[in-house]
Amino acid sequence: MSAPPDKDSDRVRRFLLEGHPVRGQLVQLGPAWAALREHAAYPPPVRDLLGEAVAAAVLLASTLKFEGSLTLQLQGDGAVRLLVVQCTHDFRIRGVARCDEARLGAAHVREDAAGTDFALLTGSGRLTVTIESVERGAPYQGIVPLAGASLAECIDAYFATSEQLPTRVRLAADAQHAGGLLVQQLPAADAGGDAGAIWERTREYAGRVDAHELLYDSIEALARRVGAGDDVRLFAGSPVAFECRCSRERVLGVLRALGEEEVQGVLREQGAVTVTCDFCHRPYVFDAIDVTQVFGPPAVPATDRIN
Repeated sequence: MSAPPDKDSDRVRRFLLEGHPVRGQLVQLGPAWAALREHAAYPPPVRDLLGEAVAAAVLLASTLKFEGSLTLQLQGDGAVRLLVVQCTHDFRIRGVARCDEARLGAAHVREDAAGTDFALLTGSGRLTVTIESVERGAPYQGIVPLAGASLAECIDAYFATSEQLPTRVRLAADAQHAGGLLVQQLPAADAGGDAGAIWERTREYAGRVDAHELLYDSIEALARRVGAGDDVRLFAGSPVAFECRCSRERVLGVLRALGEEEVQGVLREQGAVTVTCDFCHRPYVFDAIDVTQVFGPPAVPATDRIN
């Protein structure tokens, strides 16, 4: 098993079939995927589903021309109760999953991607895509049920109902990489000719791409495989990076909002105040000196004063 070439890692790239109304997007993530999970330890099935969702969010954002953020949110009554991924217009990603490990174990979900049962992981629920655009003002939201055998099939359904664009998506993830492929038939295909046949062939070839190929073959090879028999124009693409909005300064604001009395109480009980980001699980630790810098030295009780 080998990793994708460095030029492909952490990059989303667009391609076109020359002379045909078909477009595609490919993404492969390595270091960015590892950075997103640096402070979190997910069970393998949950980890892989989160990786697929991250790749899906990047693919969805790459089909848009907007300034803002795209949020993909999965809510179900299975082992994974909540999964949220955000991708900005310049492909800064972050994501988190919440799962019931007891339910996950009881379901006997296998730990390899090929054996993961999507229905057991998610149960019944919905997939929501929210686009917040600076230009648009009010956010746009599309919702589809968690139906089908995979997250990729749910994304296909989203495009069919919300965007009215025939789409085929493939997603995969493991401990080292996350990747995705999206192909779409553009509206110009309504003009007739052999466009319908070209689209069906492209859709079929995209469906043949397996998880290992999606994660470990080069993007150039994947694009050529999907567009077999046609000239493929592959663009340079854009870099993808992990970036959470949390920071030490923001956490300091949270401590100030809690108030000195409560923070000093935690400090006395635990010896330090630890605040963990809900999204990336990064812990921010504040000792007595840090707390003093925020609130000043604690007041000395009157009974402890020396006259």
